[in-house]
Amino acid sequence: MTDQTEEQTPQLTATEPSPDHNLDETTTKMQNLTTSFSIWPPSQRTRDAVIKRLIETLTDKSVLSDRYGTVPADEAAGFARSIENEAFNAVPASPGTDGDDGVAILQSYSKEISKRMLDFVKSRSVESVDAAAGDGGVKEEEGATVET
Repeated sequence: MTDQTEEQTPQLTATEPSPDHNLDETTTKMQNLTTSFSIWPPSQRTRDAVIKRLIETLTDKSVLSDRYGTVPADEAAGFARSIENEAFNAVPASPGTDGDDGVAILQSYSKEISKRMLDFVKSRSVESVDAAAGDGGVKEEEGATVET
């Protein structure tokens, strides 16, 4: 019975690496494959997607358009590019060296875009109201003429 047991046990030869050696080699390969992941700066493709979404937000019916009105597509495209570019340039160019992967910068970029978009639609809304008044910026209040 011992002869059969001995035959079933594989014998390692000098040309076959040990299982421990294979594990060490795999671990080393995995460590070499480890890559750094950073979300900042965004790729041009990502920036283009942000611009596309801004255009949709400015031109489509939404809570924003209910309050401030929609923007014509050709006008929205130019302003969306401008808003995204200004927001991109307003935040730091690269994440800090303390292990930051850019999340804080991405949040700042997002806030800048939102702020600039809201400022744009508000200013456009004010311009629309002034234009709709049709008085050329002159208002009369209690008998006096006031230039705006």
